[in-house]
Amino acid sequence: MKIKIILLAIFCLFLIIACAERKIYMPDGKETTGIVKKEEGNEIEKTKPSEEETSFTTSQMAELIKKLQEEIGDIHFDYDKYDVRQDDLPTLKKVASYLQKYPKLRVIIEGHCDERGTNEYNFALGQKRADSAKQYLITLGIISSRIDIISYGEEKPLCTEQNESCWQKNRRAHFVFIEEGK
Repeated sequence: MKIKIILLAIFCLFLIIACAERKIYMPDGKETTGIVKKEEGNEIEKTKPSEEETSFTTSQMAELIKKLQEEIGDIHFDYDKYDVRQDDLPTLKKVASYLQKYPKLRVIIEGHCDERGTNEYNFALGQKRADSAKQYLITLGIISSRIDIISYGEEKPLCTEQNESCWQKNRRAHFVFIEEGK
């Protein structure tokens, strides 16, 4: 009987989290809640990729991906939150710009959490963090099929000390660039 009550409580917790309203910051600096639909004027400037940008050799693509991995930093989240922060919008715009410039690129967004909370809760929170970043990229004109998300919850920390400074580093979304079709 106790197990059924615990499972029901966990299910209810996930249901509450899934139905929670979230803030999403739009490219014009306004914030909205809930699901965002792409509107006119919410795109970053699009340019048609040059032939040079679409005809990479394998080694050139590997170099580009290596460069992007070094250049694009993580975005971070407040404790127990999955709202994209204003100070992380330039990073997301840069990701979108590269994805538009190089049509053979894809991105995997990894959601991460600090160690506080249960494994299940942190897994769900990491998923929401990755999805928030994905939804913002979609509002910038990136098609969703070029963006994958995964949650690692608390399983891959950058920092293992037990203090707020360390925990802040672990509350993040990390971008992994890959070649289309890989």
